[in-house]
Amino acid sequence: MRLVGPNGEQVGIVRVEDALRLAGEADLDLVEVAPMAKPPVAKLMDYGKFKYEAAVKAREARKNQVNTVIKEIKLRLKIDPHDYGTKKGHVERFLNAGDKVKVTIMFRGREQSRPEMGFKLLQRLAEDVAEIGFVESSPKQDGRNMVMVIGPVKKKAEARAEGRRKREAEAADQDQPDTELATTE
Repeated sequence: MRLVGPNGEQVGIVRVEDALRLAGEADLDLVEVAPMAKPPVAKLMDYGKFKYEAAVKAREARKNQVNTVIKEIKLRLKIDPHDYGTKKGHVERFLNAGDKVKVTIMFRGREQSRPEMGFKLLQRLAEDVAEIGFVESSPKQDGRNMVMVIGPVKKKAEARAEGRRKREAEAADQDQPDTELATTE
């Protein structure tokens, strides 16, 4: 078997018994790294430390992983202009935070016979938020509802970093004394 030392140096090709003896003398474990190689490769290492470091790396990777969240906004076909502006503001806030937005229009009664009006409303919303989001799935009729998904232009990690920079800049501005108010007489 080919043996690799604890610091990554090549020890050479040794018998299994000799590798086990070397591991015992160094108070390390003999770990088979590549069993299918000719000859098989083993390494002298502290296996407990190796497992701990692998778990720490996996935890760090999970911490830096970004979960995409789908927020939902529901509209009605006969929406007031002010209400539309409020809902559009919510959609913009979600997109700026890096989340996807599922926009649902609910049809009731006779409104179901006019799906083209719902399509126009969704297209208008998509045009209003075009600079911060894009239509990920076009409007589709789903029973009494029409659904469209809008995705953010910038990724969630970028949005988080930008928000963090803004908060730090605001905190720095608050810490500086106002020089205009101080006058000397």
